[in-house]
Amino acid sequence: MSLPKLSRRSRILLIIAGLIVLALLLGARLLDTYVEWLWYGEVSARQVFNTMVLTRIVLFFGVGLLVGGTLALSLWIAYRTRPVFVPVSGADDPLSRYRSAVVGRIRLFGIGIPLVTGLIAGATGEGDWQRVQLFLHGTSFNQTDPVFGNDIGFYVFSLPFYEWLLGWLFVATTIAFIGALIAHYLFGGIRLAGRGGQLAAPARVQLAVTAGIFVLLKAIDYFFDRYNLLLSSRNPLFSGATYTDLNAMLPAKLILLCISAICALAFFAGAFLRNIQLPAIALVLLILSGIIVGAAWPTVLEQFSVKPNANQKEALSISRNMTATKTAFGLNNVQYQDYSGTGQATAAQISADTTTVPNIRLLDPNVLAPTFTQRVGRENFYAFPTKLDIDRYLVNGKTQDYIVSAREINTANLTGNQTSWINKHMVYTHGNGFVAAQANTIDRAVSSANSDGGYPIAAISDTQNPSGAGLDPANPAAPGIPVSQPRVYYGELTNDYAIVGGQQGKAPGEYDSAGQSYRYDGGGGVPIDNWFNRLAFAAKYGERNILFSDAISTGSKIMYNRDPRDRVQKVAPWLTADGDPYPAVVNGKIVWIVDGYTTLNNYPYSQQTQLGEATADTLSGTAKQSNNNINYIRNSVKATVDAFTGEVTLYSVDDKDPVLKAWEQVFPGMVKPSSDISPDLRSHFRYPEDLFKVQRDLLARYHVSDPQEFYTTNTFWNVPQDPTQEGGTNVDASGLQPQPGYYVLAAAGSQSRPEFQLTSPLTGLQRQYLAAWMSVSSDPADYGTIRVLRLPTSAGGSSQVDGPVQVQNKFQSDQRFVTQRTLFSNQSVAPIFGNLITLPVAGGFLYVEPVYIQQRNQNSYPQLANVLVAFGSKVGFAPTLGEALKQVFGDSAGQAATPPTEPSGPTSNPTTPTSPSSPPAQGSNPALDKAVSEIQAALDQLSQGQQRGDFAAQGQALAALQRATQDYQAARTSTSAPASAPPPGG
Repeated sequence: MSLPKLSRRSRILLIIAGLIVLALLLGARLLDTYVEWLWYGEVSARQVFNTMVLTRIVLFFGVGLLVGGTLALSLWIAYRTRPVFVPVSGADDPLSRYRSAVVGRIRLFGIGIPLVTGLIAGATGEGDWQRVQLFLHGTSFNQTDPVFGNDIGFYVFSLPFYEWLLGWLFVATTIAFIGALIAHYLFGGIRLAGRGGQLAAPARVQLAVTAGIFVLLKAIDYFFDRYNLLLSSRNPLFSGATYTDLNAMLPAKLILLCISAICALAFFAGAFLRNIQLPAIALVLLILSGIIVGAAWPTVLEQFSVKPNANQKEALSISRNMTATKTAFGLNNVQYQDYSGTGQATAAQISADTTTVPNIRLLDPNVLAPTFTQRVGRENFYAFPTKLDIDRYLVNGKTQDYIVSAREINTANLTGNQTSWINKHMVYTHGNGFVAAQANTIDRAVSSANSDGGYPIAAISDTQNPSGAGLDPANPAAPGIPVSQPRVYYGELTNDYAIVGGQQGKAPGEYDSAGQSYRYDGGGGVPIDNWFNRLAFAAKYGERNILFSDAISTGSKIMYNRDPRDRVQKVAPWLTADGDPYPAVVNGKIVWIVDGYTTLNNYPYSQQTQLGEATADTLSGTAKQSNNNINYIRNSVKATVDAFTGEVTLYSVDDKDPVLKAWEQVFPGMVKPSSDISPDLRSHFRYPEDLFKVQRDLLARYHVSDPQEFYTTNTFWNVPQDPTQEGGTNVDASGLQPQPGYYVLAAAGSQSRPEFQLTSPLTGLQRQYLAAWMSVSSDPADYGTIRVLRLPTSAGGSSQVDGPVQVQNKFQSDQRFVTQRTLFSNQSVAPIFGNLITLPVAGGFLYVEPVYIQQRNQNSYPQLANVLVAFGSKVGFAPTLGEALKQVFGDSAGQAATPPTEPSGPTSNPTTPTSPSSPPAQGSNPALDKAVSEIQAALDQLSQGQQRGDFAAQGQALAALQRATQDYQAARTSTSAPASAPPPGG
């Protein structure tokens, strides 16, 4: 059977049809590539794009030529050595028809099949560009493995490439063998008819040589497999070469290497000696030796020698694993300190504390996003991320921690005509302002008069209040956190494109504030004022308005890929970005700070860890990490993304990291040295949460130093479960997820001054009692120092310290809490438990947990109702931290918390609906009521002045507010009536 001949016209039509299909298949990819090229130009990272694309192209053709070329060579040899006369079994021989079809279009099949195979292989192989670049630019770790004495860089940079290359050689050889087998069968070199079939000499030679090459590659594979033993997972307790690997598998690899080399020679000899028995014997020998030497002997050694004496046999391997893990995960320099945890603090000690107690955080950033949205969000299209952030600032001469967030645009909240294409993409384009609230301060003053309390004292630095005034309750007119450019074009909620700029009179003008519009004049965005780019983006987003809108004119730009984490991940694709970017005001500008990790999964003897599993906890609103295996991690890069321009800047913060050094050679100049980090930026660096979680998870096991103790696991710790939350994916048998780490401003152990640090308690193995307390400093002078307060392990009975779950049970069984919860847990109001923070104080541990309440209706939001405090066996439950401390330690203890946590001034925006269930204020006096009314009037005047942009009216309002505040302070001091607890509201 032969294929019909095609006319010239038919061939031309087929070629045109093929080009159209190819254009349709490649058009979308070429369009995406062009759009990506434009974006990389916007962020000044074209070299990253060019290097990636060039490497992928080289790999595509390299792998394609290797696999497709090998197949083409194999088919060519099979065709050239085919028998001259092919016997036909009969008139209906099915092979004859296929043979005729192939011979009639020999070039089509001889070139087409290898071409398609090469294209598939090339498309698969081009994704490994990072492995190739690391091989070409690998550096030395200046550390050697304990078995072979190779530098760690060999396992990280070289070995993965050798294995990758060897893998493609296996693929090419296998495909070539299959191609030759089919070709020889088709052309009669292999015949199944007759007794035992027949194998022509050329077919025998080609197939035997190809098989011999495959076996020879297997010998090379055994050689490299020896090094992979250092990454063994044979023992579930630890990663790395075990006793069996070193004493059975390692010799077995060498024996199998030699046998494979001999078998390969046997295949080559059998091919040319016309002796098919020799390769057959070699193949049987290879299989049997693999079973006996490679599988049976290690199994026997493991079962009858190692397992009965595992604590001794595995001691050396465990010791190596402990050393490598601590090095690979940055746990070498942990500072341990013995801590009793059962101290008996007095009221005088608590009152005299100036480091931890005055800075106790009452605001939970994972709870208060709705409160921020309702109280300072203003317009419906402004919003805040689900999880707010914590940072520290120097305001009015005092450093303290603040709950912070950028007020972003959220186009998902647009409604009605706001959702038109022009409004959605050209009017509502950006957020406005940076919001901060004192983390240890709650507005209680106004609650005693008009039932509006328990809310953060928040101030927003925006276009109308660039100084951030209103952050200090004692001096509302004082500057807070000044911001010179408060517009937020890039943020966590900006997941849609925006078209900005353009000519005056043509562009509709972007919403900036009530009655005011703005035209973007920053450096962000890709020009879209030419027809080619307009056509490209119209096709990209499937939006014809981009092509035909007259509002797009000279100077117009389009912003896309606006999420800070995504921007960093694209500029530095070799980094793993932390799941929680946070905004900071640096030199008057709002920038997003993103932590970047270099990770590996081939560091010898280091413990394999599931990144996604280790970083999962009860926090919401953070990006979840992929559950990749890693056994090395470094926070080597801090990245910033300008919220106004979108500029991405990478800074090295671990100049000694060999992986970072390698990538700096791949992309020279992309990562700035640590010396370029300004002091203002460095003061806002936080120790990253995901890295902390990974280290915490490992430190629960790798705090031990003796291999025998490690093997018994009896002194291991556990990450405590979060008793304030339930549900989720990473849960234990009780249905609880791990407790997240908490940022606090406190002193840990022997520290003499408060430091901003990330903390977490640790409990005993499968026990709820506290075993240790871990913290990592974010202070610039002490950044990254890990401290562990280690409790006595031999203590028992009453000397044990309650852990978070036990303390939460104690809170919920307290009679005062039970009574109060009955009142506010009903059909109208729901309680919300805030973060349960553990703080070392006076030789013991102080637990503090805010309790919020929220009405069960639309657009309601939480307010702080009470504070739970525990120290030892005592529990405090009161509307304020000071009162709760008094219940636990005595009357004078509350003085330590009173000044910073119970201000006498009102919040900058206390106007909210009053709950109908609020009880009337008790013991108020006319002077107090008058002062409150004056404060309210001044705030109303200030709000009106801000809406009009009338700075003179704002100044008058601030002056009136200051006078009213002073009158309020005097009236509050003179009255002896206690303030009522805040009612359920919001």
